[in-house]
Amino acid sequence: MSQVDPIIDKIIVARVGLLLRHPFFGNMATRLKIQEAEEWCNTAATDGRSIYFNRKFFEPLSTKQIEFVIAHEILHNVFDHMTRREGRDPAIFNIACDYTVNGQIVRDGIGDHNIDGIKIFHDAKYYGMGAEEIYDKIFDEMDEQQLNQLGQLLDDHIDWGKEGKDGRPQYSKDELKKIRDEIREATIQAANAAGTGNTPASVQRMIKEFTEPKMNWREILRQQIQSVIRSDFTFMRPNRKGWHMSAILPGTNVEETIDICVSIDMSGSISDAQAKDFLSEIKGIMEEYREFNIKIWCFDTKVYNEQSFDGYNIEEFDEYEPMGGGGTDFDANWNYMKEHDIVPKKFIMFTDGYPWDSWGDPDYCDTVFVIHGNDKIVPPFGEVAYYEALKETA
Repeated sequence: MSQVDPIIDKIIVARVGLLLRHPFFGNMATRLKIQEAEEWCNTAATDGRSIYFNRKFFEPLSTKQIEFVIAHEILHNVFDHMTRREGRDPAIFNIACDYTVNGQIVRDGIGDHNIDGIKIFHDAKYYGMGAEEIYDKIFDEMDEQQLNQLGQLLDDHIDWGKEGKDGRPQYSKDELKKIRDEIREATIQAANAAGTGNTPASVQRMIKEFTEPKMNWREILRQQIQSVIRSDFTFMRPNRKGWHMSAILPGTNVEETIDICVSIDMSGSISDAQAKDFLSEIKGIMEEYREFNIKIWCFDTKVYNEQSFDGYNIEEFDEYEPMGGGGTDFDANWNYMKEHDIVPKKFIMFTDGYPWDSWGDPDYCDTVFVIHGNDKIVPPFGEVAYYEALKETA
């Protein structure tokens, strides 16, 4: 009878714990082979098909700590961190990737991240951000000395496309693409098995991108606007078209509430020309409808130049002047709406997708983000369309 390996046994127990308490991660974990890699792995690593471990690193870990490590490896796979680095600085991108996955796992209460000897990269200010966005912030704001003080990588980040040493696997570009497709399919299956309530929201948004065809942002915007066009009728305002037939037909019930608000990020990264382009697109869509109410403003760290438009003054759109040029505070929009008792049926924000802190209040109103310049950014709530990436297909 073969002896049970105590380390592998602990990893299996941790995997079962994930299945019971965090089924998405548990389902993803069961597909990974457990392999010892003393020769080249100092802590833990994953290539998308296996989880590699160093015996000395895993030996003192509790089951809960191993749950955290496994979930960490899984999110590296799910978020495709193996192939998304592109031309970025490897060390800084690795830090950004760890901030992304650690933030998700800590926030979801998975396992125990307090591992002796390792100060993981974790900061609540990065919650909801992707690795690319965190990378930009770190790259712009910190020097090497500051980076060294932030923390330590939890695991080994391997460049699987380069020649392996001491038995480490190496994969061609075609094989890495195949692994990526395997992970994507496994992610969808694990989410279906776990159910919506047991799958992280960021993963649900990724799956939505996998499974739904991308639409032109103008079409998404048109659908969102059309969804709030009023279709209620009342006899308090009879329709004149029926008068010649001696019939009284109901007219449209015009509400006094604001239907749509549009906010334009003018924090410096979006030019006046781009802002006017946004406005002309909105005007073109609005011209398809007779009755609407719309408020438009610009923002950076506060709101500027709020103006109201309806079917009677739509031509004044052409004279609207974008204003701003400071920092970027998405919350300024929600603070402004709350202070002025504005509750739109739909709030549409044109932005480059880089708030300095929060993305806003997800519970206040239906929100659509039209993101210019980076189709890798995924907002933590609301609908999203990508301006630049889809513009050519319009």
